[in-house]
Amino acid sequence: MAEVSETTLPAAPPMRFALLRLLRPRQWVKNGFVFAPLVFTGLFSEPHALGLACAMAVLFAAASAVTYVFNDLYDLESDRRHPKKRLRRPLAAGAVTPGAAWAVLGILEAAVAAGAAGLAFHLGDAHAVAVLAVYQILNVLYTLKLKDVPIVDIFCVAAGFVLRVYAGAVVLSVPLSPWMLNTTLCLALFLVATKRLQEKKAHEDEARAVLREYPLSLLEYFTLLSAVGALIFYGIFVLTVRKELALSIPLVLFGFFRYRYIVECLDMGESPTDALWKDLPLALTVLAWAALCAGSMLSLHPAGS
Repeated sequence: MAEVSETTLPAAPPMRFALLRLLRPRQWVKNGFVFAPLVFTGLFSEPHALGLACAMAVLFAAASAVTYVFNDLYDLESDRRHPKKRLRRPLAAGAVTPGAAWAVLGILEAAVAAGAAGLAFHLGDAHAVAVLAVYQILNVLYTLKLKDVPIVDIFCVAAGFVLRVYAGAVVLSVPLSPWMLNTTLCLALFLVATKRLQEKKAHEDEARAVLREYPLSLLEYFTLLSAVGALIFYGIFVLTVRKELALSIPLVLFGFFRYRYIVECLDMGESPTDALWKDLPLALTVLAWAALCAGSMLSLHPAGS
């Protein structure tokens, strides 16, 4: 029997790709929430404002990557027992060593601290830095304990989205409508509750311990309640603050309907970001909504005005 040459064996993926997957770049799309105040104030036509929003989005991307690495380190043993995470997550799959992950975490945290300090110096205000700090502290507490506390776990994840929108307003020094904050909160609650619902259906209680505390009927109620709340608050925001965005409401309705469809019929609700990346109609709806909002606001605040 002929010996198998080492050159015929499949090569292991380069370490740099495994490290990149450790940072979950597909999840960085969530940081688009930072740009909401930029769009709804029409300031995206001003280079300085756009630069500030981009800087804050990059800082949130780095800060969220820190939380992902920390979470994977803390949950390493449970992830190795998970039917999907043991294959998808580099640490659980053995593609990245814990030592390398700790090194990456330290480098990222230093970068976040340096970037936040530079932004605070530029703005002459540490408010934006405080928002980032709250975000990171909340995520550490979530990983250590709060993810196992019913209801609190859902609100903790949703709070991350709200903090992104708030940070986007802070860095631009613009007021933020309470209706927009409530819309963001309800939208985030809808996405998180839907994720929990799909995890419960697919894995029963194996995906995460807190699922034992959630009956399916309760999670279905949460998704319905939060979806209705998001639509109502967005409608109030448009009618009272941004009437020129009235045509965006049908797109928002379609987006909710489409997302619910792909959750129920295409089984894609466990990862909202994957749903956005993989479902073309949903992605086009989000892009059309953003373009419509940007165009409407640009007509009110032309570039250079």
